[in-house]
Amino acid sequence: MAGPTRGFLGRARTPRDARLPPGQYDTGSDWPVLTAEPTPRISPETWSITVDGQVETPTTWSWDEVHALPAAEYRGDIHCVTTWSKFDTHFAGVSVDSLLEVARPTEEGRFVMATAKTGYTTNLPLDDVRGGKAWLVWEFDGRPLSLEHGGPVRLLVPHLYFWKSAKWVTRLTLMKRDQQGFWERNGYHDRGDPWLQQRYQGD
Repeated sequence: MAGPTRGFLGRARTPRDARLPPGQYDTGSDWPVLTAEPTPRISPETWSITVDGQVETPTTWSWDEVHALPAAEYRGDIHCVTTWSKFDTHFAGVSVDSLLEVARPTEEGRFVMATAKTGYTTNLPLDDVRGGKAWLVWEFDGRPLSLEHGGPVRLLVPHLYFWKSAKWVTRLTLMKRDQQGFWERNGYHDRGDPWLQQRYQGD
């Protein structure tokens, strides 16, 4: 008796398929631009990042000062809630851990609100931005991060859906209690884990 045809069995999963969270597709070389507000014009000379709230030492770094921190990079995949994923990205910047080491979160600081120059906000558990899980990045594939993708500096939290990686980030505020950011108030999930398909409230 003949065995089943290849078409009946379906296409075998490849290692790249295994890297796609449920409901996602590989965007290939494309990197879609999705923005909730107009793109601001921010020069590196005027940009700064502040870590405040439930920390022992609220601190602000200028462009030059943040570049003096230990360099760090991320090589891996990113995933958008609109169902695209991009493989093998390369970002360079500084680990959020380096900022937290200076600011020193208090025991009560368990959540983070990331705020952008535009006023856009997104909330994250502190554990999702420390321990080598999050970066401030200013380069993509060896070039300065473009304005439309969040330049001069964006937050990068690649293990969560990409709306959590706030563009044009200027502030990380540690909080005692979780508070919803822009998209979370408009129906998106509070955490946004791609592997759990946490796209919307109730998922």
